[in-house]
Amino acid sequence: MITSNIDLGKNISIERDASINNVKIGDHTKIASGVRIFGSLNFQLEVGENCYFGLDSIVEGFNAKVTIGNHVSFAQNVNLMSGSGPNASEVMQRIFPILKGEVHIGNHTWIGASVVIMPNVTLGNYCVVAANSFVNKSFPDYSIIGGSPAKLIRTLTKEEIEKLHE
Repeated sequence: MITSNIDLGKNISIERDASINNVKIGDHTKIASGVRIFGSLNFQLEVGENCYFGLDSIVEGFNAKVTIGNHVSFAQNVNLMSGSGPNASEVMQRIFPILKGEVHIGNHTWIGASVVIMPNVTLGNYCVVAANSFVNKSFPDYSIIGGSPAKLIRTLTKEEIEKLHE
């Protein structure tokens, strides 16, 4: 496990083959096998309390600030990135410049298996992202989204929202 510039809360569970660096992680967070979570010296990645990161997920905050709220659940194989583009080809970057931008995930958000979250995305509180979705734009609180690219499927009903806040 790579470890540098790390601020860990209490009762953190990190599998032996996971890798974290340049992160601040809140209390009671669990990081499964094969997970990679990293920021940079310029952008320390922040994870709230009581979060879960599923098998083989990648959370990249190297290029811009990434903030994960409290009680956020990542299923397996999630890929969240603050930068994307043809890094190795300056020629291709003339046509496809590297996209860099902050990513914010709200509290109590649930991200399904094999989701890709691109730079410049904010997901509000209590969002659900369907498995295999490609998220390249932001969605407000209580959104259920899915698809490639992700679209709003529906928002939580008044009754569902009341149940969340009981």
